[in-house]
Amino acid sequence: MDLRMPALRGRPRRWIAAAAAVVVLAGAGTWTAVASDGAPAVHRADRMLPTADGVRIDTSYFTTGSGVSGGSGGSPDRRPAVLLTHGFGGSKEDVREQAEDLARDGYAVLTWSARSFGRSTGRIGLNDPEGEVADVSRLIDWLAGRPEVELDKDGDPRVGVTGASYGGAVSLLAAGHDRRVDAVAPAITYWNLADALFPNGVFKKLWAGLFINSGGGCDAFEKQLCEMYERVAESGEPDAKAVELLEERSPSAVGDRIEVPTLIMQGQTDSLFPLDQADRIAEAVRANGAPVGVDWLSGGHDGGDLETDRVRARVTSWFDRYLKEDGNGGTDGTDGNGGNGGNTATGPAFRITRTGGIDSTDGAARLRGAAGDTYPGLTGTDGRKVALSGREQEFANPAGASPPGVSALPGLSGAGGLSQLSSLGVGVSLDFPGQFARFESRALTEDLRITGTPTVTVNVRSTTGEAVLFGKVYDVGPGGGQQVLPSQLVTPVRVATGEDGKDVRLTLPAVDHEVREGHRLRLVLASTDLGYASPTAPATYTVSLKGDLAVPTVPGVRTAAAALPAWVWWLPVAGALLALALLATGRRRTAAVPPDPALAEVPLQITGLSKRYAKSVDRYAVRDLSFRVEKGQVLGLLGPNGAGKTTTLRMLMGLIKPDEGEIRVFGHAIRPGAPVLSRVGAFVEGAGFLPHLSGRENLELYWQATGRPPEDAHLAEALEIAGLGDALARAVRTYSQGMRQRLAIAQAMLGLPDLLILDEPTNGLDPPQIREMREVMIRYAAAGRTVIVSSHLLAEVEQSCTHLVVMDRGRLVQAGPVHEIIGSGGTLLVGLAAGIADPLVEKVAALPGVASVVRTDDGLLIRLTTATGTAAVTPTAATTTPMPMPTPTPTVSGGGGSPVVQDPSAVYDPAAVDDSAAVARLLVELVRLEVPVASLGPHRRLEDAFLTLIGGSA
Repeated sequence: MDLRMPALRGRPRRWIAAAAAVVVLAGAGTWTAVASDGAPAVHRADRMLPTADGVRIDTSYFTTGSGVSGGSGGSPDRRPAVLLTHGFGGSKEDVREQAEDLARDGYAVLTWSARSFGRSTGRIGLNDPEGEVADVSRLIDWLAGRPEVELDKDGDPRVGVTGASYGGAVSLLAAGHDRRVDAVAPAITYWNLADALFPNGVFKKLWAGLFINSGGGCDAFEKQLCEMYERVAESGEPDAKAVELLEERSPSAVGDRIEVPTLIMQGQTDSLFPLDQADRIAEAVRANGAPVGVDWLSGGHDGGDLETDRVRARVTSWFDRYLKEDGNGGTDGTDGNGGNGGNTATGPAFRITRTGGIDSTDGAARLRGAAGDTYPGLTGTDGRKVALSGREQEFANPAGASPPGVSALPGLSGAGGLSQLSSLGVGVSLDFPGQFARFESRALTEDLRITGTPTVTVNVRSTTGEAVLFGKVYDVGPGGGQQVLPSQLVTPVRVATGEDGKDVRLTLPAVDHEVREGHRLRLVLASTDLGYASPTAPATYTVSLKGDLAVPTVPGVRTAAAALPAWVWWLPVAGALLALALLATGRRRTAAVPPDPALAEVPLQITGLSKRYAKSVDRYAVRDLSFRVEKGQVLGLLGPNGAGKTTTLRMLMGLIKPDEGEIRVFGHAIRPGAPVLSRVGAFVEGAGFLPHLSGRENLELYWQATGRPPEDAHLAEALEIAGLGDALARAVRTYSQGMRQRLAIAQAMLGLPDLLILDEPTNGLDPPQIREMREVMIRYAAAGRTVIVSSHLLAEVEQSCTHLVVMDRGRLVQAGPVHEIIGSGGTLLVGLAAGIADPLVEKVAALPGVASVVRTDDGLLIRLTTATGTAAVTPTAATTTPMPMPTPTPTVSGGGGSPVVQDPSAVYDPAAVDDSAAVARLLVELVRLEVPVASLGPHRRLEDAFLTLIGGSA
């Protein structure tokens, strides 16, 4: 898991890179010149900078224009500098594109990999003032010696610092420790790391564990940090020493010394560093008299849209104002305190991104900005009291705090994340009966926009004298059937209740969420949550209300009105410009990529293919797809809806252009109009025929439109393979759906193309027609040609295809011969003697060596991570190395009553799977979990293999 903020990428560019060796620091650096069409060249110098304690920091330095080191003559133009770094688990390469853009905007930009990341040495100190923070001062020293960097005085460069998450915190720490920093722009970061990981005395165990794992394991950290983590993880409760250790490495430790303009960009969908962390940054910096801008992004560590282009533009504007201009001005004429501003607009003092439905063109959430002249904090500028009803309630903290409730799921930040679903009105949280109390309002009589932290006072008692509670406020739809937890956020709190109980004022999660008229608010206090450590001793909690729910609102923050579609304004002008461009370039030939002779006999090789959704820089329809197809194969392209199959086929046919990667057909790169496409026949998304003409006339007319000689059509052979017989003489309007499908296939086969592509060729066909279509494909490939078919009918694919490529969410999941994927592939069917609960299934899925678990009518389908299995259709990604397994022991199976010991040979066939040691290990673990195993063996249905490979998401 990578805790870093996804790289802030701008609009795609085509880069032309050329290396130029120059003398920078003798033997210490390498220069590279990077240019883009119409933009100044960016010079990049890579070097390792030593620190006082012997650590070496990997850096890259980006500048533009003449006069930089290695340039020709004259004094360089002085410019401000920007220090730009990455999030936790990343490296300087994550921010390279942003660095190049800032360099083009007139900055000298220095990026670096933090200690223990990238090529930098040392141990992770979680922004130790004597480690990572001191490194920033060393980098500022280096910038002060650069002839192209503007200086405020000797040794003091004009410099801003920006970064996300881990990098955002070090920018704040640098401002507090080094007076030479002039402006900062931290994103999705923390103010107090102890408070972020131990909120209200409760250990945020999942996020803490992900920190350790993504950092490379406990040994990669400073010794005292490793010991602290192991101590807290074992006890499940932070101690005073742990809190002190994290606080001294947090920006809050130097909060009274951060006196520079600060742009704070925090994620709304973020259970790691919630909005309250940004609120404390803003409060401290404003108290020091510095300008502040606060921006609540749509996304965060839990997923969602990080608004890449907008954020990067605002960071640049912030630095333009405070590094390139003089004075203490602020945002759009005012600073965060309402003072007079400067000339460069940096955006409103307070901005929120709000979600309003889904764009049907690309599946992205519609985002609209709301802005205010001042930052209202989390208490709002106005508020409402919402009465809640509910008697005093008792509920349990179960032994071992299991099963836990579910709110956010750290690590599921891809594909929008759970929190993004909640913003679209989809409820995904889980509270177990008997483990929570709830209190509910009446239906609202008008819409209510919550902006900030709701609060409520409750009385808590516990049979153990202590309670850990998880407070959350649900938006409950009419009838109570749909409840949504805004941004999937909860507030944990540890309460020492004593014998008589204790009144507790709960500050609930900060959100921006609109509750519609007719909906209700539901306060839930739960005893467990998956992301946190709860007491393992069983206890009974008693909770009662002590007042209404106070809800903050900010009426002065208004959502921008939806603008007219951009095409209303630019379409007429664009049409005229396009016409001129076509006239100017109509006779210009596009330079072709030379063919690869080594692939001259290979029908298809796809390498690193990616295609983003329209208007998106980080959402992909197809991502990093690679595989190869040989002659004579019938390849099945499988995946659930939205897997990217049709997009891949359209790129293969040259209908749309990939953003990255390459497609080669018989060695030739595919592009629109490529001559090699004459060797490709395709049936994708249906075929259009003139209904009054006969089948034969339609085919002849189509071939004439290609401009190729009639004798090259091979019409008779294509028709024989399609098997339409006398129906060819009839008007197409009299055809059944099956006949139209076969006519479309015959049209695709005209010219007997060497590569035939069929997208859902059996749609609308009855079983006999499907069988005939299967025979068509088999006959066509029998002559040494190649067929690629995309289909949802897995039983047909199993019978007609020789090889498979399985995709999910745009990525390759597995590729290989059908018999390998079905017969073994590391997928097992575990028959059960009795039903098992979902929590036990989750424990099985979490076992070492288990990639996924899917429940079926026959038991559990378990896919092992040790599976490889590739052949002629081969993914280019690296395979997984099997881990060593212990000697197997007898298994246990049975249901209901006492388990029954059986011989392992009675429940599985070790010869039928790839790694018998892995299977033996799995049996041992199933026994340990008391799973009632009745049988275990390889499954042999494509449907089962498919569901297992994609994790049941079809």
